[in-house]
Amino acid sequence: MSSRNRVKRRHDRGFYDHATVNRILDASMLCHVSYVIDGQPYCTPTFFWREGTKLYWHGSSASRMLENQSEGQRVCLTVAHLDSLVLARCGFNHSADYRAVMAFGTAYLVTDPDEKQRAIVAMVDRLFPDRTAGLRPSNRQEIKATSFIAMEIEEASAKIRAKGVADDDEDYELPIYAERIPVRTVIGAPEPCPRLLDGVTRPASLDGYSEGRLLEDALRDAYFVQYPAG
Repeated sequence: MSSRNRVKRRHDRGFYDHATVNRILDASMLCHVSYVIDGQPYCTPTFFWREGTKLYWHGSSASRMLENQSEGQRVCLTVAHLDSLVLARCGFNHSADYRAVMAFGTAYLVTDPDEKQRAIVAMVDRLFPDRTAGLRPSNRQEIKATSFIAMEIEEASAKIRAKGVADDDEDYELPIYAERIPVRTVIGAPEPCPRLLDGVTRPASLDGYSEGRLLEDALRDAYFVQYPAG
């Protein structure tokens, strides 16, 4: 822990252990990557995944973000989960329960052919284990059009609020309604492509993405199928 990743406001909500940080990262597929180009800050949303202590994300080879990060730029990657809306008895105490991670490191463009090939598979199989083996292989132009950025996690911190309504003691005596509204991202019913060939059915490997499941549970389960060692 250093001044870079230390949680400064509400330090009691800060966590720095790998287990907590990884648990939050692995329950998500969307991150925001912050970086600076010629003194101008940018923040780009993109899909990502974790392999051990390394994070990967991808995009078009023509992307300004990827081009700028290809030379080894310092970046901050963030992930956040909104768990509830909190309505208190005064405006100041209205809040939200959440889980968030900030990860710091030096991004680099993946140029090694073997590492890029692994990334091409991982960007699909991390979410849908073993799916790539049954797909049409990516052609040369598709591979050329896709770039990958990787970053070793040098430092990271998690920040978690999970206390619900927290009013001042004297405010609990006020006749004002207060509540916690849970927020969840839930998987809906699958919608098969209308152009499926006869006899093509949904594979059992997608059972984890069943209607009514929490998306973060499906993502976390898929992660440990793809990376059993965590």
